[in-house]
Amino acid sequence: MAPLPPTTNPIIISGPSGVGKGTLYKLLLERHPSVFCTSISHTTRDPRPGETRDVDYYYTDMATFEKMIEEGGFVEHAKFGGNRYGTSRKMIEEMQGKGRVVVLDIEMEGVKQIHASPLSARYIFISPPSPALETLEKRLRGRGTEKEESIQKRLAQAKNEIEYSKTEGVHDIVIVNDDLEAAYKEMEDFIFGRGQKTQEQDARDGGKAGESVLD
Repeated sequence: MAPLPPTTNPIIISGPSGVGKGTLYKLLLERHPSVFCTSISHTTRDPRPGETRDVDYYYTDMATFEKMIEEGGFVEHAKFGGNRYGTSRKMIEEMQGKGRVVVLDIEMEGVKQIHASPLSARYIFISPPSPALETLEKRLRGRGTEKEESIQKRLAQAKNEIEYSKTEGVHDIVIVNDDLEAAYKEMEDFIFGRGQKTQEQDARDGGKAGESVLD
């Protein structure tokens, strides 16, 4: 039987562009397919070639999407290029009911929204090694796919995200991705509670609210 995390609360993974969070996220899903799953997002944009309805996204119209916002149907939502994207509260609850743990790759604004919602989640921030911005710039340029304007925009956003990650209580753990396998092991150990107290245990033991589970 596959090992199980101490809770089915969703795992929120965030970090600046180029930090490698997508790779870590995919490794977790590949190595524990029976435990973790993704959440299919809702969007108001049309399907792109090769995308499958209700597999890649739940495609909906703007009026329906905005009604879902009003009814609290999303744990987080955002608008990009005139289209809306959102993570459904109902889908997360359905996966939890099946004993699965939903893993979300969320940007900073989405993390803020989830913190402001009633959803109980576990927050992981993936950070680049120091010097952070220089490391990210090198990685982004190394891709060879980014235009200069895009690189500068991503670096400016990365600066904001790194500063936000220093806010007390925002993340349960900050992992420096200097070595992929080492970073993955640290993330996996945290998720499965290996050698760590869960927040609930920490609270029972007199830990302060908002304190990192690593403290």
